Amino acid sequence: MLHKKLVKFDNDFLWGASTSAYQVEGANLVDGKGPSCQDVKEVPEGTSDLTVCADHYHHFKEDIALMAEMGLKTYRFSIAWTRIYPNGNGEVNEAGLQFYDNLINECLKYGIEPVVTISHYETPLYLVDTYGGWDNRKFIGFYMKFVRTIVDNLDDVVDYWLTFNEIGNAAVKPICWDAACIYPDSENLLQRMYQAAHHQFVASALAVKYIHQHSNHAKVGAMIAYKTVYPYTCNPKDVIAAEKEKRKEYFFSDVQVRGKYPDYIWQYFEENNIKITFEEGDEEIIASYPVDFITFSY
Repeated sequence: MLHKKLVKFDNDFLWGASTSAYQVEGANLVDGKGPSCQDVKEVPEGTSDLTVCADHYHHFKEDIALMAEMGLKTYRFSIAWTRIYPNGNGEVNEAGLQFYDNLINECLKYGIEPVVTISHYETPLYLVDTYGGWDNRKFIGFYMKFVRTIVDNLDDVVDYWLTFNEIGNAAVKPICWDAACIYPDSENLLQRMYQAAHHQFVASALAVKYIHQHSNHAKVGAMIAYKTVYPYTCNPKDVIAAEKEKRKEYFFSDVQVRGKYPDYIWQYFEENNIKITFEEGDEEIIASYPVDFITFSY
């Protein structure tokens, strides 16, 4: 159907741009930043590594000025975990906190609303080498230490937070296995991937809880990667197959918005012999602290 009449956007509609730290900042080991899983990944031949990127770290003032010139009203960016905690834990790196404080203040100077993604495919390498991937429950505690630090420092100037970027991709999509540190050659691959996703659900809910407790104005959301799935033919078998594939996408928003695992995913787990470990209190945490909004990437 063609829209023959243009509908005017409200004045408070947020037109903006989005980046991730590891893709634009560069300065990957500068001013105390430690290595993440992104700094050691193999990139295709002829592809730039993450050492310089767009050098946003050194040119953010010029970049924000260009955003303002374009008329952008919001800027979604992520915080590099290892710029705050070089080893993912341990002592905080004050230079990293100062960078993001400066970045946000530069946005506010131009009336640009900052939207902060807490975790965007950047697991600290030290934690990976020491504890493995997100299927290890210890990562919830490490993540929450990171959350508390940045929220305590930035909650007075940030109104919108995202707990994870494309949480479905981070755990169970081949293109982003490195984000959860679950790799295709792992034993019990599906088991590990969905256990990692469960730990991120719990971590996301705990982040929602903490931010709401420490800010009476902030909204907390989740970014979901979603792809449209069409049946190959009109044959009922193809239609059912397409529906099952779509449910794998819906799962990640259903849990974070509705606060529980939907029935269809339990059926999928049973069919694939996936047994997710819930610790006491997990169901209550997920149910009690759903996100305030969801955003989608296609």
